Amino acid sequence: MATKDKAQKKAKLRHAEYYDFQEIQDKLYADSLKGREFKHLVEIVSTPENIRLAYRNIKANHGSKTAGTDGRTIKDLEKLSDEKLVALVQRKLDWYEPQSVRRVEIPKGTDPTKKRPLGIPTILDRLIQQCVLQVLEPICEAKFHDHSYGFRPNRSQEHAIALVYKNIQLSHYYFVVDIDIKGFFDNVNHGKLLKQMWTLGIRDKKLLSIISAMLKAEVAGIGFPEKGTPQGGIISPLLSNIVLNELDWWVASQWEEFPTRRKYSVNYHSNGSANYGHKYEALRNGTRLKEVTCVRYADDFKLFAKSYKQAKKLFYAVTDWLKHRLGLDISPEKSKIVNLKETYSEFLGLRIKAANHGRKRKPKFVVESHIKEKSLDKIKSNLKRLIHDIEFPGHKKRAEYEAVSRFNSYVIGVHNYYSMATMICSDLNFMAFSVQKSLKARMNKRLKTAKQVRKRKLNYVIPDYIKERYGQSQQLRFVDGYALAPIGYVKHKNPMLKRRIINSYTPEGREAIHKALGKNINIGIMHYLMRNPVPYRSAAYNDNRISLYCAQFGKCAITGELLAIGDIHCHHKRPRHLGGTDEYKNLVIVGEDVHRLIHATTPETIRKYMDKLNLDSKQLKKLNKLRSLANVESCLQFDAI
Repeated sequence: MATKDKAQKKAKLRHAEYYDFQEIQDKLYADSLKGREFKHLVEIVSTPENIRLAYRNIKANHGSKTAGTDGRTIKDLEKLSDEKLVALVQRKLDWYEPQSVRRVEIPKGTDPTKKRPLGIPTILDRLIQQCVLQVLEPICEAKFHDHSYGFRPNRSQEHAIALVYKNIQLSHYYFVVDIDIKGFFDNVNHGKLLKQMWTLGIRDKKLLSIISAMLKAEVAGIGFPEKGTPQGGIISPLLSNIVLNELDWWVASQWEEFPTRRKYSVNYHSNGSANYGHKYEALRNGTRLKEVTCVRYADDFKLFAKSYKQAKKLFYAVTDWLKHRLGLDISPEKSKIVNLKETYSEFLGLRIKAANHGRKRKPKFVVESHIKEKSLDKIKSNLKRLIHDIEFPGHKKRAEYEAVSRFNSYVIGVHNYYSMATMICSDLNFMAFSVQKSLKARMNKRLKTAKQVRKRKLNYVIPDYIKERYGQSQQLRFVDGYALAPIGYVKHKNPMLKRRIINSYTPEGREAIHKALGKNINIGIMHYLMRNPVPYRSAAYNDNRISLYCAQFGKCAITGELLAIGDIHCHHKRPRHLGGTDEYKNLVIVGEDVHRLIHATTPETIRKYMDKLNLDSKQLKKLNKLRSLANVESCLQFDAI
């Protein structure tokens, strides 16, 4: 789900600050806003700070454990010293020749016969792509259009859906041009892409030749591609956005960005975005322009118009523009004009229309959205598989806990994403009956209802993350004492527009991100903890680890800093070899460096982490309390004066 991607993006923000690369990215962004040209970017790409940051970012990615054609993974890079890794990347950038790309095919949608090809570069090539991405992204972010949401920092499907709802309900755009680009990722013109990068101000010829080499990397068993950006490469989403950014601005130039002689006053929405209502009113009254706006998520985009006549003109104009400007064809059977008052339009897993909730003589059209039928079929199929895993978990108790965790994680993920649908309750209530029936048939006496648990006063422990969201639900079920999240207990949540101030490459934008993170638990990281229990530890330990993460709001108990995936350590206050247990009160969440310091015994190690963490007196007192419980000498003598 999208929350997982969000968690990774937030982690990358913290990594950039930690590895002292944020200032460089801020300057690239600011210079790009001013329209400056960039001619020495490879020097920035090959800096040790950028390489270390890239390594940290891909290390946290699950894909780093997938081998390329050379059979190597992140584990092989971990064996290298910091100096050797930096030298290896710098040497390869001097004369870059990518290794061959491993090609795999994954299922596309719910149809098992349809496959989507993925290109998996070697782990070293992925590291180099990440290095390039970290330099190009701030430059491109300054030039990308505001109505593009796919594969961009601090943007999500929620923001795209929120803008779609706004266009329908507030701006009254009831005609949608749905255009499906035929094989977009396989048909991107390499030469055109490099020219577009040049236009954006990326004028470093050596870097452009490196990117050209990445695009033309040999696909094992197939050959050298002449066009397309391989799906699976780290840099591919950014390159795809560069290609379609030209379309975003061309559509905007037809209405929103159309120049006027007179300057009109601008109002601002609550999220900080500008409202050009006075300008648009003048354009409506004084011109014959086609009123249009666009919402794009990767290659999936929608054009909104006020009338069928305007929509029809847009359909042919955009089709012609894509063909002659970008060399891309549309799929005739999937591209169409939709009247939202009569028909649903599909976007990002939802079916959306404008339903009349008013009277016949005085209609009032509001957004009505459902989960897409194919998505519902996929949810049903996945729940059936997950219930089967709970029914036959294996012989070990831990396997049963893991099966329940996977079920709960999936249900919460469905609720988090599809709560954007206004009709999610009716969509999932019907499914809930089927799920409960299946659970009862398969689990028999192992299954208990919430009512039975209360009546019999069974001492079942409900994890905090389940109790908070589903504790009041009569649909709650228990299997051998483990709570199962109810698929039907959900309510609609209005999607929020992106706040304009949010930006990874400005100090005030990052401050707003940190402020927002401080108030909320990162659901994506919680999902990660649920799906990845610590091996060879008890179910209680892993369950309490999640509860503690929620209770501590994702922060280290000593430093108070937000923790990213890979930095979350669950520490036993009283060690197990001293009689400590896995119960909640004996555990605490801390960062990796703090955890090392708690157990450190040699003066050199203690001094190293004391200098690195720079704890204040209050934090040091907490640390020494944990060291005392762990039967380790106090660190007070190392407190800096």
